Amino acid sequence: MVMPRCLPAMQRIQTLIVGAVIVHLPIVSPAQSSVDARDRTAQIVVRIQHADYAGDREVLLRLHEELSKLKLPTQDVHLLSRVRYWQGFVFWRRAFNGFNDGTDRTMLERDLERAITHFEDATSLDPRFIDANVGQISCLQTLTFLKQADSVRAQALVSRFVRLLTESLVSQPENPRLLWVYGASQWWAPADLAKAQVIERQETAVATYKKGLVLARAQTEKVRDSIEPAWGEAELMMSLAWASLNRTNPDTHAAERFARQALTLVPHWHYVRDILLPQIIRAGRP
Repeated sequence: MVMPRCLPAMQRIQTLIVGAVIVHLPIVSPAQSSVDARDRTAQIVVRIQHADYAGDREVLLRLHEELSKLKLPTQDVHLLSRVRYWQGFVFWRRAFNGFNDGTDRTMLERDLERAITHFEDATSLDPRFIDANVGQISCLQTLTFLKQADSVRAQALVSRFVRLLTESLVSQPENPRLLWVYGASQWWAPADLAKAQVIERQETAVATYKKGLVLARAQTEKVRDSIEPAWGEAELMMSLAWASLNRTNPDTHAAERFARQALTLVPHWHYVRDILLPQIIRAGRP
């Protein structure tokens, strides 16, 4: 049987085509993987924030597991740092929601410590990522409260969050989430502080929250990357509501106004809807 003379040429062409595909695949695949991982992360982030507002600690834990199972491209440092941030966010907000539900303090401390580890990982990947510092500062502040009976441990925690807070305020003084945790630091007052000084600290904290609220509203239009932290507006309204209720001279009308504005943005927010707003309404009754 005589073979067609064109067969060797056809074989060479097929070999070249296959070779081109083989050479090309490693170039395309990582880029596609990065895009897919980013899209999947963005979907999980939306669910994390919803579970946080709903106060669903178990769903938050499951979403952390989903993030942990993602196949992340090792060359995408930006994506890796943001995934670590949202993993930290899960445990941070599990702890915060645990306070509202009377969760055991040992579990709260464990969640806060796990959050700090993730935030530290995010910072090591991207040292300019100040939002990872924000989460860590808030967790350290909360641990300080839980450990206040242990003066040595508490002081060590204070030193850590004060250093981070100072550095972060220099780096990003107009980050609304940073101002949210800064306001909490300004509000706190030692038990032996004079009344006038307490009121002054409260006024300073409220001013910081209001500044943060303006910045948060302006930021909403600028942040386009769905895996970047862009929350803050509702949280600052919540803190203004809480501060208006708990200040030395309470203003329940302002407190209710801020709480209802927060619920306009996040109607399913368990803490504001089911805990804070009823407290405000009760306090405002004659």
